[in-house]
Amino acid sequence: MDLRHLKYFLAVAETRNFTQAAASCYVAQSALSQQIARLEKDVGAQLFSRTSRSVRLTAAGELLEPLARRILADVGNAQAALDALSGLRRGRLRLGLLQTRASSVDLVEVMADYHAHYPGIDFQVTNAPSLEMAAAVLAGDLDIAVVGLGPRQVPEGLDHLVLASDPLVLIVPADHALADADVVDLADLPESHQLIQFTRGSGLRRQVEAAFARAGVEPGQHFQVGQIQDMVRLAARGIGVTVVPSSSVFGGDALPGPDVEDGLPYGARALRIADEAAAHTICAVHDSKRLAPAAAAFLEVVERHAVRD
Repeated sequence: MDLRHLKYFLAVAETRNFTQAAASCYVAQSALSQQIARLEKDVGAQLFSRTSRSVRLTAAGELLEPLARRILADVGNAQAALDALSGLRRGRLRLGLLQTRASSVDLVEVMADYHAHYPGIDFQVTNAPSLEMAAAVLAGDLDIAVVGLGPRQVPEGLDHLVLASDPLVLIVPADHALADADVVDLADLPESHQLIQFTRGSGLRRQVEAAFARAGVEPGQHFQVGQIQDMVRLAARGIGVTVVPSSSVFGGDALPGPDVEDGLPYGARALRIADEAAAHTICAVHDSKRLAPAAAAFLEVVERHAVRD
């Protein structure tokens, strides 16, 4: 079985389109189709169900897909291990980074520190929701992912390193019924409240929903916004309430601008949540059973920065 055939197979499996797969692999469509046919001959089964309108994986294709990913990931790790004999002079690191800043751990500084020590290692960076990146590490598509998941939310089979835990705060407009409270329980929110939520599938979204679940209440009516700063500004304007990491208003991620005072837009209040478990926890997740040397070195740099901070 040729590794190139597996790469072509995965390209078609991901795009469900032979033309797009051929373009992503920089080969002619006819050549790609021939290689897929050879692979099907080698495995003794049809891998794709093709019609004039669609391309779908067969049962054999669905079985092969995760195995092919692992095979190619293991080959990449083997090459990285051989590179390690040369002192990590070359190679690549497939890194997943969460869409919000990792609290006190500045990942830009981590990457700069790592590059200073290992300039021959190339970064391949992915930004996606936390659960999606954790699944990619489990599948072997990423080496490490920094995700907004707590230890109990990390998928089984992955190891984790806690980097930071940022308390969550409730943002309400100044005329809200709870605006003068120092500490609130999420159960105190009126049933009619409108909740401004972060991206579905993100670690922050899951941690906010978990906090509401511990309070024994439903999050209520909500809508989704892709930027935490926009969530805070919308809450300040009375569109709804929101729950965000405290660093978003009191730390390095605080809102800039003339309409901001003490990190908050005018007309907004940040209230502490009574639930001590309500926090935006940041973890670096990896699979220790197949951790490439370049990834192991990155974990060491991350841990050094986390201890320093």
